Parts: sequence; C-alpha cells; structure tokens
Amino acid sequence: MNLAQRQLELANYRIEQAKESLDEANFLFQGNKSLRSVVNRLYYAHFYAISALLIFEKYSSSKHSGVLAYYNKNFIKTKAFDAELGKATNRLFEMRNRGDYREFVQFDHDEIADLIEKTNKLIPCVEEYLYTQKLKDKI
Repeated sequence: MNLAQRQLELANYRIEQAKESLDEANFLFQGNKSLRSVVNRLYYAHFYAISALLIFEKYSSSKHSGVLAYYNKNFIKTKAFDAELGKATNRLFEMRNRGDYREFVQFDHDEIADLIEKTNKLIPCVEEYLYTQKLKDKI
C-alpha cells in the first residue's frame, strides 16, 4: 500500500469516526440524555472531521488546541469552509472543556440543537473538500 492509499484509508476512517460521533450525539439528544455527553460527541465529530483534513497537510499536533488553531488559520480564514462552521467548532471545544473539567455545568438545549445542525453541515463539507481538493488525483 503506497502513501496515497494509506492517507485515503486513514481519511475515510476519520470521516467514519466523525459520523459515528454525530450519530451518538443525535441518539443522546433525541433521548433527552446528558447534554454534556451530547457536547462531547459533537466536539469529537468536529475533531475527527478536521483530523481527516490534516492527513493531507504538512502539520501535526499532539494538542487539540493546535489542531484547531491550524484549522482556523488554514481552512476558516482562507474561506475554504464557512466561518460559522469554525465558530461552531471553537464553541464546542470551549463547551467540551467546561463540561469535562468543571462542576455544575449546564448547557442550553436550543444552542445544542443549533450545534447539531452545524455539525450535520461540517462533515459533508469536509468530505466534499477532500474529494475535490485533495483526492481527485489519488483515487
């Protein structure tokens, strides 16, 4: 298996992780389960989708904040993706950190519903970008 094939396989794996995380978030949300858990799954849906993008970049980071900074600089500020998607990712990062590391955190049901909608937009945008910008010559 050559490098391009390995990159494609890993990108597809990351996209599947993103979709699974979104499915889990939807399941929890529709079942009126913990909004903190919904936020966690939505954040990871974003993180895995972004990770799929970075497979084709000459960049790596062991920190989530580094991955998000690179995404914002190279995909949001360049308008490869809508600014609203970048805002949603940043908001979910902040909310996930609060939910995971602070006590008595409450989240707004309507805000979570909006973030689910934005996550439903992000994953197809990443797939389209990958297949039109990064993979068109490799598949």
